[in-house]
Amino acid sequence: MKLNYKRTFLIGLAFLSISAFWQMYDNIIPLILQGTFHLGETVTGMIMAADNVLALILLPVFGALSDKVDTRMGKRMPFIVGGTTLAVIFLMLLSVADRSVNLSLFVVTLFALLISMGLYRSPAVALMPDLTPNKLRSKGNAIINLMGAVGGVYTLIMIKLLIGKGEHPDYMPLFASVALLMVISVVILFTTINEKKVKAKMEAEIRGGGEREEAPSPEKESKAEAPMPGPVKRSMIFLLISIFLWFTAYNAVTTAFSRYTKVVWNLEGGGFADCLMVATVAAIISYVPIGNISSKIGRKKTILGGIVLMSLCYFAAIFANAYHPVINIAFAAIGIGWAAINVNSYPMIVEMGKEADVGKFTGTYYTFSMTAQIITPVLSGFLLENISYRTLFPYAMVFSVLAFFTMCQVRHGDTRPDKKKSVLENFDVDD
Repeated sequence: MKLNYKRTFLIGLAFLSISAFWQMYDNIIPLILQGTFHLGETVTGMIMAADNVLALILLPVFGALSDKVDTRMGKRMPFIVGGTTLAVIFLMLLSVADRSVNLSLFVVTLFALLISMGLYRSPAVALMPDLTPNKLRSKGNAIINLMGAVGGVYTLIMIKLLIGKGEHPDYMPLFASVALLMVISVVILFTTINEKKVKAKMEAEIRGGGEREEAPSPEKESKAEAPMPGPVKRSMIFLLISIFLWFTAYNAVTTAFSRYTKVVWNLEGGGFADCLMVATVAAIISYVPIGNISSKIGRKKTILGGIVLMSLCYFAAIFANAYHPVINIAFAAIGIGWAAINVNSYPMIVEMGKEADVGKFTGTYYTFSMTAQIITPVLSGFLLENISYRTLFPYAMVFSVLAFFTMCQVRHGDTRPDKKKSVLENFDVDD
């Protein structure tokens, strides 16, 4: 069987809309909290951590709920359509609260908006494996990640074009552009993908091709039932600690960067989006060579190289007193380093967990990464507010260096992956 690329691109529209929203949320909401409502760094960090706290609760709940639902629209589509509709309504109401400088309305609407996004995020991600045969899900996931990257770049371009300079810019045009993309994406998805019909067609294709799910052998079952050996468990613990540490470093920068550039570099409007766009594009371009490098030197060495590259860039950024085009080179390197980490860290988790534990350790991966994203906006925000904005990059560098040392203690999960048969498979990384 071959992957239906057209269908997979259409399925990826849901993830495109989600990525476009979160790119806007991470960069613009902190500016509103401080520029419009004059909140401190610590409080801003606490509010920015709320989405990750809610995600820990909402994502597994609505993901499991969508497994049990059976409607004329399918299992996932009701959540995608309903969640997007609510999110767009609350997103536009959020811009009204910003314009009217109504903090109470803003906070209540923001909370409702985050719940709306949590309602359909897991079902949207689950739609691709639902409608893609097992053997083709790697390529399918590559398409989904590419669509997500497109959504993120779209928002960065809109930030650059639509945010004016001044103490209190009008964010409604930006919010409207993101809301419009979300609506168009899901309308196209809903009108072109009939979830039930596609599911039935896919199952018929599998039966027609004589393919079936491979049953686990007794050897695999006995191996899966055996407890994880002590040395492997030790490597798993250090890898999970490393994941927590590098997410702590990276998320601090992405969450506070829009404010940092305004305070330290005196960069007005949406100028900060240039650096983030360079990092995103560099990451996308680097997936293919990183896949080739990993196949030759192994996952662990590639991750360590990525950590070193990011640490050096964090260190160099400490001495930048104003924006200069050369800074884009450093952000391109950060994007490449982050891609090197993401391409290889999740496969190492799966390799150590083995087949029977994939779901369990996938959840563990997200627990550690999201916990870091809950803690770091508050911790880094406290330092920014009470010491100086210039603590941002030293903070990121320290946690990145710590991740290097903990990663050095990982001794397992470093099976060298086979070289990809398709260019697209090199994009198959965690979101």
